[in-house]
Amino acid sequence: MRTPTQLRATIQRTALPFLVLLSAGIILLGKADQMLLDSVRTSMNDALAPALDAISRPVAGVGKVVDRVRGVISIYQENQRLEQDNERLLQWQQTALKLAADNTQLKSLVKAVPEPAVSYATARIIANSGGAYVRTLMIDAGSGDGLARGQAVISGEGLVGRLTEVGVRAARVLLITDLNSRVPVVVENSHEAAMLAGDNSDRPRLVYLGSNREVKVGDRVVTSGEGGVFPPGLAVGVVAAVDTGGPRVEPYADMAQLGYVMAVDYGLSGGLPQPVPANTPASRRHKTAAIDGIAR
Repeated sequence: MRTPTQLRATIQRTALPFLVLLSAGIILLGKADQMLLDSVRTSMNDALAPALDAISRPVAGVGKVVDRVRGVISIYQENQRLEQDNERLLQWQQTALKLAADNTQLKSLVKAVPEPAVSYATARIIANSGGAYVRTLMIDAGSGDGLARGQAVISGEGLVGRLTEVGVRAARVLLITDLNSRVPVVVENSHEAAMLAGDNSDRPRLVYLGSNREVKVGDRVVTSGEGGVFPPGLAVGVVAAVDTGGPRVEPYADMAQLGYVMAVDYGLSGGLPQPVPANTPASRRHKTAAIDGIAR
């Protein structure tokens, strides 16, 4: 009796000659009777078709699943890329909007350039102290740029305020809406002289009007030049309401939307008392007088 090893060796030796003979026989049979070979092949195809169909369905299903997974991965990657592009576009949009706003305000300042004989400096607002008790701005220009206390600060629309504190690189602007602001003005239509008094609201009042008070809503208000702090004719605002407490003026300059302003030296800054420098005989006298007043 042959062992499995001998049987395997016999099959290996006879398999190739058998297959060669089978192939030759099929070729001769096909040459001898083509119709018979086609009939056999057709019968084999019909017999194997259900099995092949049953096998192909799971393979096709797996292929569809693979295609869907690939599609989902592709969509996810595309979504990630679009989100990154959207973030970059939003950043550029914010940059473009800021530049557009700055450009608009700078263009408006170009329209308000004073006469050549008057010096001015354009500055950017770096802080806003608007609140219930104070209405001031801080700008990024100071004495090194030619600014001095008392100079008028304007925007492209009209008067904003005046400089009250000036450092080397920064200065503070007292807005015309501040409680401490007093601006001599005149109502153009009626030529009524008055004082624009801020009260920390968005619309300062006109006080000290004349006896006739021929002021109507829509009248234009400009600086009168009295007091020597502001030159005459600077646009301030328009009368927006008239009540018993005094007409309310809507400033031309929108204080909440300012980005750039212009500090203008009309040569009138000497009209305001300048602060006394520290460590001088005058400042020491002020300190001594204050201490004596407290002691009494």
